[in-house]
Amino acid sequence: MESEKLDLLVIGGGITGAGIAWDAVSRGLSVGLVEKQDFGQGTSSRSTKLIHGGLRYLKQFEVGLVREVGHERALLYERAPHIVIPVPMMLPIYQNGTYGKLTSSVGLWIYDRLAGVKKEERRKMLSRDETLAREPLLSENGLKGSGLYVEYRTDDARLTLEVMKTAAFQGAKVINYAKAEEFIYGEGIIRGAKVRDRISGMSYEIQASQVVNAAGPWVDELREKDSSSFDKRLHLTKGVHLVVPYERFPLSQPVYFDVPDGRMIFAIPRGRVTYVGTTDTSYVGSIDSPVMTEADRDYLLEGVNDVFPTVSLTADDVESGWAGLRPLIHEEGKDPSELSRKDEIFQSPTGLITIAGGKLTGFRKMAERVVDLVLRRLVEKGTHTFQPCRTNQMYLVGGGDLGSSGFVDFRQEWLHKWMEVGVEQELADELVSRYGLQIEKIWNRIAEDGTTLTEAQVDFSVEEEMAVSVTDHIVRRTGDLYFHRQRSEGEMDQVFERMSRLMDWDESRRKEEQNRMEWEAANTHPLPEQG
Repeated sequence: MESEKLDLLVIGGGITGAGIAWDAVSRGLSVGLVEKQDFGQGTSSRSTKLIHGGLRYLKQFEVGLVREVGHERALLYERAPHIVIPVPMMLPIYQNGTYGKLTSSVGLWIYDRLAGVKKEERRKMLSRDETLAREPLLSENGLKGSGLYVEYRTDDARLTLEVMKTAAFQGAKVINYAKAEEFIYGEGIIRGAKVRDRISGMSYEIQASQVVNAAGPWVDELREKDSSSFDKRLHLTKGVHLVVPYERFPLSQPVYFDVPDGRMIFAIPRGRVTYVGTTDTSYVGSIDSPVMTEADRDYLLEGVNDVFPTVSLTADDVESGWAGLRPLIHEEGKDPSELSRKDEIFQSPTGLITIAGGKLTGFRKMAERVVDLVLRRLVEKGTHTFQPCRTNQMYLVGGGDLGSSGFVDFRQEWLHKWMEVGVEQELADELVSRYGLQIEKIWNRIAEDGTTLTEAQVDFSVEEEMAVSVTDHIVRRTGDLYFHRQRSEGEMDQVFERMSRLMDWDESRRKEEQNRMEWEAANTHPLPEQG
């Protein structure tokens, strides 16, 4: 990046930054992207892991947002069918609940039409008896029925990686563990940034015609470095999720339900676990390492036990979990859960472009708006001609041109191949969903190099997905620390030794990595509330 002047430097390697890099490079711009942690390590790996239209935003009359993310959801399903998976979501209707029967029926009907939901996936209203037959764990007390509608489950960290890799394959220069420490100016206009490689310790000056701040929860920190005054600030809210064994919470399907304080949370079965979330509380603390507290845990457990009384979850049932921050735009007098999820673009007098807010599902449209602005500026300078966004017609690396229908046959073919060599169906299904078309690269590593499945995945993470630490691999490349805790702990030494050899770690680096692994493992369990 230092060797040429870029058209665009993107700061932030979450889903928003990745989307901007992909859009910009697809329109012919020279693009660099730097991320101070791992790709997706902030908000983009800590969501509820749903590509959803946001039913509750309809309640807040954010009609445009519902329409946009609904259409984006359908598009992503075709572009990345391996990691965007339709699931039926149940909305139980209780006496004095958030949604009444008529409100639910009409709201879901409007939601389906706004979001462009296919006819066969549109909402169905169920009676009380039909609801209990479909989900017998629900409390019968005050239950009036339910609405059934389609949401899409995803792996947010892997989706971010897919977009980042697609951008890189098209020519964007992307790097993780590289921190933008200060901006470079010329005649009062931003001309780039000084970036320090956090692995080597070396610093670089990267020149760029345009700079975009897509740093998520850190966007205000970067705006302060730019020394620009700004009226609107972020309002960070914390969302916590818990993971429990499926046998302790054996849901038949995902459920979106009321909790005692009037909020609504999700419970989503995923293989051998069920996960629950999310909280929505104002956050003040370390942005780099938000943690879930015992109070967060107890809030979610109470919510589950209120609506699913026979489950009786306790603190001992929690296998793991995560805490993430939502970078929302502050609105005076509003509670955290009332804040808009709309994105907003800010322009400083120095030329710095900042994008804040938004949702995982809407990343592509957010990127389109940012790159439109960047291109308009470059056109004004006379260096470029305007090119329209093309990402709605382009494929992601793991999905290719399979589409949702093509993926059905692809999945069966690869399930058969893995099971033929002794891999259990559940694990085979995980692998196909994790890698999509790139599953062949894992297969070939095993066949040609004689590696184990675990080693092949580590090699792929390091050599093709820029993982530089064990936690990069077990949290954001595979998700095992969250969803397969025991397997992750059983393979930890093998992963550590493989990465150590691949990356030639000295004793000091090995010790640093062990400390990081211990901290990450501890951080997936609730901590006492700090006074």
